[in-house]
Amino acid sequence: MATEYGGDHIDLRGASVAGSVTVKAVYREHAPAPSALDALPARAVGFTGREAELRELLDALSGGGPETVVVAAVSGLGGIGKTALAVQAGYEACGKGWFPGGVLFVDLHGYDEEPVTGEQALEALLRALGTEPEHIPACADDRAGFYRSALADRAREQGPVLVLADNASSPTQVRPLLPGGGTGHRLLVTSRDRLPQLGARLLALDELTPEEAYDLLDRALRIAHPADSRVADDPESATDLATLCGHLPLALQIAAALLVVDRDKPVAELTAELAESRDLLGHLDDGERSVRAAFDLSYKRLPPEQARVLRLLALAPGPDVSDEVVAALVGTDTPPVQALEALDRAHLAEPDRGSGRRRWRLHDLVRAFGVGVVAGDAGWSEEGEAALGRVLDFYCAWAYPAHAWLWWFPGRPAPGRFGGRGEALRWLDGERAGLVAAVGWAERERFAGTAVRLAECLAVYLEWRRYFDDGVVVGRAALEAARRFGDRKAEAGAWDHLGLALRSAGRAAEAVEAHTGARDLYRAVGHGHREAGAWNNLGLALREAGRVTEAVEAHTRARDLYQAVRDRHREAIAWNNLGLALQGVGRVTEAIDAHTRARDLCQVVRDRQGEAIAWHSLGAALQGAGRVDEAIEEWGRALEVYREFEDWYWTGQVLHNLALIHESAACSAEARACWVRAADAYTRVGETAKADQARARAEAQQ
Repeated sequence: MATEYGGDHIDLRGASVAGSVTVKAVYREHAPAPSALDALPARAVGFTGREAELRELLDALSGGGPETVVVAAVSGLGGIGKTALAVQAGYEACGKGWFPGGVLFVDLHGYDEEPVTGEQALEALLRALGTEPEHIPACADDRAGFYRSALADRAREQGPVLVLADNASSPTQVRPLLPGGGTGHRLLVTSRDRLPQLGARLLALDELTPEEAYDLLDRALRIAHPADSRVADDPESATDLATLCGHLPLALQIAAALLVVDRDKPVAELTAELAESRDLLGHLDDGERSVRAAFDLSYKRLPPEQARVLRLLALAPGPDVSDEVVAALVGTDTPPVQALEALDRAHLAEPDRGSGRRRWRLHDLVRAFGVGVVAGDAGWSEEGEAALGRVLDFYCAWAYPAHAWLWWFPGRPAPGRFGGRGEALRWLDGERAGLVAAVGWAERERFAGTAVRLAECLAVYLEWRRYFDDGVVVGRAALEAARRFGDRKAEAGAWDHLGLALRSAGRAAEAVEAHTGARDLYRAVGHGHREAGAWNNLGLALREAGRVTEAVEAHTRARDLYQAVRDRHREAIAWNNLGLALQGVGRVTEAIDAHTRARDLCQVVRDRQGEAIAWHSLGAALQGAGRVDEAIEEWGRALEVYREFEDWYWTGQVLHNLALIHESAACSAEARACWVRAADAYTRVGETAKADQARARAEAQQ
């Protein structure tokens, strides 16, 4: 008996048939499965910048010969614009006719909770190549072989294919996607991690330049509304907005979207909102995209130790920190090298070896993310407080001897810790930003005492290196902490150090007030030695403020107090400053005597730096008395010591004086040589205006 199935076919099995049977067969030829070989996503709206990176990527796509299949692995921080760059390169390469076989695109979702496996990616790519699902092998190795064969067929029929594997998190996701050799195919990978295991050309993306970030904001607004000129109308606010966004493309695109939605909002208003916000990342969210969410994907993939190091790095003072500071943060004797290098590979921390010593920095928005993570957990917050305490202790342990080296001279015990004054200065230079930031922790009661002591160690260094604004910041932080917690002696010291910074910054009237407060407090607590120092500093501020007669009296009081306590070193300083004040009131002969006494005392106590200062001042007094040859001799001695101590500002000042002397004597060659050397010295300490003036004077001598 025959069985009929809906008119589709007849089953003759088991049927008894008499005679012949005629069967009509209908053949249906199935069309090939559709392919998806034009699969590039749309270009990023407003794509800008990245010219050098785009050239490098196109160079990789066009070169290397047919055997090269893994062309480049573009890596970088979440939101840095890896996919946008790769897609842009794909469009340009296809536009040049390099991939007539088409483009395959697969998002590996490498940082989601369940990333796409290599096996799953192969299935998607085979489907895109037009393979029927039932023909896709189940075994991973068979599937990879089938994929390579399909690509080889495509190469013979149409030409090379570009495979773009986006958002990979590990080499195991990518290796199965390698095309076979000899086909001319190219594989382009993007990842938040560097993937050196693939043998690809590595291209790591940094944030945009300030100019590129500005252009992105302007272009994004004009694409939405061609007449939108808010960025061009307020370039300063737009530049500040780009800085707050860390020049990160994702953050910039979100900021632009917020402005596009609210066309009445000025750029300055959004900039102010972000600057004043306690949750910057919370503002960088347009409902669809979020900087915090992008970073969170990377953070959740970190092993516990790496996550801990990242959180603590976010709390570090200053824009970057040394290996030693990282060790203090995590509470170990040596830095956690493996964790740091892993964070570097993940683009969450960046090493800088430009200074010869490795330092670590976080992108500003990654730092903000880490701070937010710590703040959201009580246990991590307490761990962070303990880490900050360790850093302060570390800084004090090193800053004390570094400060002592600045005052050290032969005949006294060496302070230790450093190999000499130059090494101490280099350490202070490298850690300056962190040291200044750490003093700001004085507002917290548990850190106040240590931070105030740290501020005392920095005052002389900051003045010496002419970081006057930092000196004011440190002085004010120490003063507020000392006053808040009722430490009158520390308050007096903070007033004195603040006064020094204010005077150096050209704020003489405020400096007079600060040193007066220091003097009165030292007198009230019965500290005569420190009172003498306050008198001396007050005299300097008074002279700067034009109150020279009062300055003579102040320096005389300081000299007398130092003589009473038999401090010959500081007595020498007081004598020199008294001489400067005496010059100011026209008592040149007395000034020469005062500077001579200062020089002789410095020689007795073997203070070479003090000698240089006295010689310099004596030269000015001798010039004022018309004794020019003697002045040149004294300045020459001062110059030698200033150069020895790398005191480039005062080196420039002496050379400036010598140049003027040579000019007045019509010695053009000698004057020009001094001006050129002065310009070089000023440049070393960032005195750009003085350096430019010296160069102009040098050119005038030709």
